[in-house]
Amino acid sequence: MDYKCHCSLNDNMQSNAILYNILSRADGDSFTPHRCHCEIRRTVCLKTPNATCQVASDVLVKTIHFMKSLPAFQQLPPKDQLALLGSCWAPLFILGLAQERVSFEVADSPAASMLKRILLNCHQDTEARREQPTLVGVHKLKSCLQKFWSLDLSPKEYAYLKGTMIFNPDVPDLKAALFIEGLQREAQHALREVLLPLHPNDRGRFARILLTASFLKTITSNLITELFFRPVIGQADLQELLAEMLFSLFL
Repeated sequence: MDYKCHCSLNDNMQSNAILYNILSRADGDSFTPHRCHCEIRRTVCLKTPNATCQVASDVLVKTIHFMKSLPAFQQLPPKDQLALLGSCWAPLFILGLAQERVSFEVADSPAASMLKRILLNCHQDTEARREQPTLVGVHKLKSCLQKFWSLDLSPKEYAYLKGTMIFNPDVPDLKAALFIEGLQREAQHALREVLLPLHPNDRGRFARILLTASFLKTITSNLITELFFRPVIGQADLQELLAEMLFSLFL
């Protein structure tokens, strides 16, 4: 699909009419800033943030708890645990959304007025510098969820698949990379073994599961952060919060 935006001409025309638009609003005329309708630039937010963010937070807590509950993960050096957490938390969270069958809807993000953008000098504003969730990103996420729902994975399949995602030996600067590689092979073997009694006549299921899991890499952790957690954590660093959760004694 071609996600090239065709709205740049409109943006140029809009920027040349800033003074006119401000004066028009002063005269009582209503003005709506140009919104890009291309999916790649069209920013969105949750339609029901309170309810959806609560569900997402619950899924995230379960995700971190799952990682901490693995004895092999606890045996790793703390720096390796942090590195693996940074690499896998978003894919694991998406698997959690799929397992919990979480659905959500989005709406166009409210646009700041032209005058507000001028006064705040948006290109220097911290919030403006963050990559905002786009409609195309949400479509990728929903498409990935639909793929997992179509597989109808059992709890054991989800558990072993999560193991293959957690123990990723390709994460840079791991001290126990060989040990982690062995753990990943064990998780893949366990996933293959659990499929035999559950789906004895479906020999291609293992490959389909791994293929579907590969789509998780197309969804950025930034999309997950900004869409589901920014309304809750504000300016806080989610990675730091995740690290605190990982090493907390009370989770």
